[in-house]
Amino acid sequence: MRLVIARCSVDYAGRLTAHLPSAPRLILVKADGSVSIHADDRAYKPLNWMSPPCTLKEGVDGEEGVWTVVNKAGEKLIITMEEIMHDSSHELGVDPGLIKDGVEAHLQELLADRIETLGEGYTLIRREYPTAIGPVDILCRDADGATVAVEIKRRGEIDGVEQLTRYLELLNRDPHLAPVKGVFAAQEIKPQARVLATDRGIDCVVLDYDALRGIEDDKLRLF
Repeated sequence: MRLVIARCSVDYAGRLTAHLPSAPRLILVKADGSVSIHADDRAYKPLNWMSPPCTLKEGVDGEEGVWTVVNKAGEKLIITMEEIMHDSSHELGVDPGLIKDGVEAHLQELLADRIETLGEGYTLIRREYPTAIGPVDILCRDADGATVAVEIKRRGEIDGVEQLTRYLELLNRDPHLAPVKGVFAAQEIKPQARVLATDRGIDCVVLDYDALRGIEDDKLRLF
């Protein structure tokens, strides 16, 4: 990862145009090719960015201090450097991924052991099914033999639905698995997450932790 702190202006040219006037900013250039521009007051959200695949060229057409980032659609992010205050590169290596907390990990284990609680005739393929963008919590089949990907959260929010959506897009490219349906399972699902999941054809399941452990009634509430 390359970290550059610079006084710069930024222009985006693509489906629309946008301009960031001159100011000190952090520029992140990641190993996947993505480039993002950050201020000091927006938490993790960038002011502007270019997602991979894209190319970065420094000093285009003899203009020193001008970075041009171009994606496959021909959209451009033009960064005009006025003063570079810091420029360093760091090798982060392969990230081990997010480690779930104890409750999420235990929910996954319990649901895998009692996969039929998702529906009669459900069978487990495997837990932590590997993909190029991370493991799917549970991959299983329904009574009709269709593949189902299950994402498990303690608290279900929009980010979890987005994560499952990315898994589904990738899994549905595999002819041995497609078509793959999605189930978003959590102890609590936020209304906005439920609306987004429903819009994308993803089922929502509210998990009862005690019921899965056999302490109470063992039925899941499926909405």
